[in-house]
Amino acid sequence: MTKNISYGMVGGALGAFIGDVHRKAIAFDPRAALAAGCFSTDPQRNGATGQAYALDPARVYANYQEMAQKESARPDGIHFVSITTQNNTHYQIAKCFLQHGIHVVCEKPLCFTVQEAQELAALAKQKALLFAVMYSYSGYTMVKVMREMIAAGKIGQVIAVNAEYAQEWLIDELGESDPGTAKLSGWRSDPKVAGISNCVGDIGTHIEHTVHYLTGLRIKRLLATADTFGKALDMNANMILEYENGAKGAYWCSQVAFGNLNGLAVRIYGNQGSLEWQQHYPDYVRYTPKGRAPQVMSRGTGYIGGAAAGGNRLPSGHPEGLYVGFANVYRNFIGAVIKKRDGTPLAAADLDFPTVEDGVNGVRFLHAVMDSAANDSAWRTME
Repeated sequence: MTKNISYGMVGGALGAFIGDVHRKAIAFDPRAALAAGCFSTDPQRNGATGQAYALDPARVYANYQEMAQKESARPDGIHFVSITTQNNTHYQIAKCFLQHGIHVVCEKPLCFTVQEAQELAALAKQKALLFAVMYSYSGYTMVKVMREMIAAGKIGQVIAVNAEYAQEWLIDELGESDPGTAKLSGWRSDPKVAGISNCVGDIGTHIEHTVHYLTGLRIKRLLATADTFGKALDMNANMILEYENGAKGAYWCSQVAFGNLNGLAVRIYGNQGSLEWQQHYPDYVRYTPKGRAPQVMSRGTGYIGGAAAGGNRLPSGHPEGLYVGFANVYRNFIGAVIKKRDGTPLAAADLDFPTVEDGVNGVRFLHAVMDSAANDSAWRTME
């Protein structure tokens, strides 16, 4: 039996940033091929995208409902869909494909409300379908190395966490913006499309997931501030957190931080050592064991072992990055889809990708942060 599978995409027309990243990442894996899509509600852009990828015009659909219905009825229909649309559409699109028995990969944040997120999780479980949410930084090889080291007790019990995600790209939005310099796209500034948050929803949820992926820690409660600078949605936020094991954490996310381009940085402190990783330098981890000098560990080297080493796609010294992070998430998801199709039992290692439950946690986190910020930084539990 062939091991190849096909997928479809909703959103991601030619010229769209994140849809193109998804397609390039999936293309790293020869086991999956693009076969169908509804790339845009604009018929011209939709058709042009399908033509660019040499798709059968009959499988370039005018809307996602038609796509889900017709693909689920085809003997050669898609095995999973990749959803790369705006935030306000995630819930409806994901629900539609789940109802038609199609596995789902969805951009984050998963949806607007916790109730919607829980409904999607329950539906995926009921239908026995795989559902990934694209928290891509968990796909980086050295993030997986850190996760294995923490699980192996290399830094002892985690006692504190410090993490940030700082960007400067919206600095021109402060105050009255010159229309020629404004960078905040219309949908990100519109609560009806983006939801209750811009900055925390866009990049703060990446912090929450990355820390949880690394440590397994669950947030018990948090307090937060959020700055809108007179705009409808936040562009800067600070959070203090308490985890269920009693450890404390501090997160900061900003899109108005001069001198920062895409500065996700995570520092995990234990009672026997610490680990630090920066997305700007993704191939390196700084490890400081108790009583010894700090060490800089590099991806692709002989001392990087375990399952994490399987994420290596290039020799050491050849930097990997965002596309590979996405591709590693998709590689594990595609492998799980193939096993499901072939009736092969899934092991825990097969599910090493951000799941719909991670998406639910992200929505919970987002609502807790924004609720706290709107109520004089009162403590809020993660419910």
